[in-house]
Amino acid sequence: MPDTRVTSQDVARLAGVSQSAVSRVFTPGASASAATVDKVKRAAEQLGYRPNPLARAMITGKSRIIGLVVAYLDNQFYPLALERLSNALQAKGYHILVFTTPNRADNIDKIVSELMDYRVDGIITASVAMSNELTETCARAGIPVVMFNRGQDGAGLSSVTSANLIGGRTVADFLAAGGHQRIAHIAGWAGSSTGRDRARGFEDGLARHGLTPSAVIDGRFDRDTAIAATRDLMDSETPPDAIFVGNDHMAFAVMDTLRDLGLSIPGDISVVGYDDVPLAAWGAYDLTTLRQPVNRMVEATVTTLLGQIEDASKHPEKIEIEGPLILRGSARIPKDWTP
Repeated sequence: MPDTRVTSQDVARLAGVSQSAVSRVFTPGASASAATVDKVKRAAEQLGYRPNPLARAMITGKSRIIGLVVAYLDNQFYPLALERLSNALQAKGYHILVFTTPNRADNIDKIVSELMDYRVDGIITASVAMSNELTETCARAGIPVVMFNRGQDGAGLSSVTSANLIGGRTVADFLAAGGHQRIAHIAGWAGSSTGRDRARGFEDGLARHGLTPSAVIDGRFDRDTAIAATRDLMDSETPPDAIFVGNDHMAFAVMDTLRDLGLSIPGDISVVGYDDVPLAAWGAYDLTTLRQPVNRMVEATVTTLLGQIEDASKHPEKIEIEGPLILRGSARIPKDWTP
């Protein structure tokens, strides 16, 4: 079959302008007069022309595509974050190419290598880690990487997270002020910086009140693991009177399990989560939780990444943004509580 694709040259001939003028009209941020824009867009509509971003990338070296790698979408925090990242990048004239992959180094290395083949201008990884070798490969290729909701020591990468240590300490202060004595922690995955930092901040916070956790269990940010951990805790000889859960996704499972066991929340046991996803405010859960400031995290991520795309000499930044404890009905609220 003959190749009948409409090209920018066809549009230029019909509009009576140069091919470079057509390119400027369809390049975000490029300069073209109102008259030229009108003529080119009329011609493009008449011919059914659509610019080819990959072809433009071959010419300009810029695809205006950002690759986004996320480990899983079960946690309600990530669909929310991805939507806002996409909206924020589109407002800047960029689009996102999303890959989901299990959080294993070999998978992530493969996915990021594929993103490099697509000539993306930058990469955002959401709660996934990258090997140092892959970090160096991206640096050599001139592709900046920003880690969202995950940090990585010594990787030479920018990262944007909530202030997880402070958040963990705030939860500890809150539960200690409420008079709880047997406080357990179903932590996030120990292989993640977020899980480790929240747990460390929580343990440090309890120590300031002369307390230690009655138990710390790695919940792996997984609902089924959190259910099993809750049953184990409540089957012990000295069950906890409060549980701090490493994220809301697990906290909902913890609350469901406690209710299945016939326990009252917060009458018998207090539960505190971390994230403040929309479901936390629903009456079925009414979850007290440490809010991740997703809007400010998204803004910082986009600003950092685009800044590095525009200026390759910028050094990596590690940004931590503090969020508030949102008080609801799942935990006993201390009298005159101030964080």
